[in-house]
Amino acid sequence: MVRCLAIRAFAASVTVSALVPGLPAAPAAADPIVVFPGMEIHQDSHLCTLGYVDPGLKIAFTAGHCRGGGIVTDRDRHVIGHLATFRDNTPSGSTVATDQVINDYEAIVLDNVPANNILPGGRALVSTPGLTVQPGQAVCHFGVATGETCGTVEAVNNGWFTMSHGAQSRPGDSGGPVYLAPDGGPGQIVGIFNSMWGDFPAAVSWRSTSEQVREDLGMRTRAS
Repeated sequence: MVRCLAIRAFAASVTVSALVPGLPAAPAAADPIVVFPGMEIHQDSHLCTLGYVDPGLKIAFTAGHCRGGGIVTDRDRHVIGHLATFRDNTPSGSTVATDQVINDYEAIVLDNVPANNILPGGRALVSTPGLTVQPGQAVCHFGVATGETCGTVEAVNNGWFTMSHGAQSRPGDSGGPVYLAPDGGPGQIVGIFNSMWGDFPAAVSWRSTSEQVREDLGMRTRAS
């Protein structure tokens, strides 16, 4: 399933009105809203975790099943952006065939708010073109419910993969980033957290998601 709302090209400048009628003015002494990967976000009744953030393009990503009616807020219900496009064919139940394709992403156009690519622990999160994961590879996942947990890739399937040996998840972690975490270097995003499949936490592939974004927005550039 694909839904495209008002968005200009993903690789072009994005102009979004920061005025939201009906919202009270923020107090002069209030801390500024900053958007970052791993932050808590709300859409209607859905609580999720923000995944990748591109500060330059002012676009952020989370899981498609986290979507709401359009407005995206932080934990204090301050508006940070709006739904741009999504895919979500997440099946119900706990049994998924390994050859089944799972699509589950949402692109969010950020309003006029500061944004960065720094995870809550202080590590930068970057996107490396063409990067994929292999079974047995060490990965970490950040979710607002569990924080950062690390484990290994259990299996790589058709556009998604499962994790084990320490990777954890609870409600609210959906949409959070899954990344390689080399010593002393930035995290390299490899997935967006989807759900639990049986006993294993699962994520959709960032490489597959990047290709889907470009397809949905009519782009012909190389996958991020």
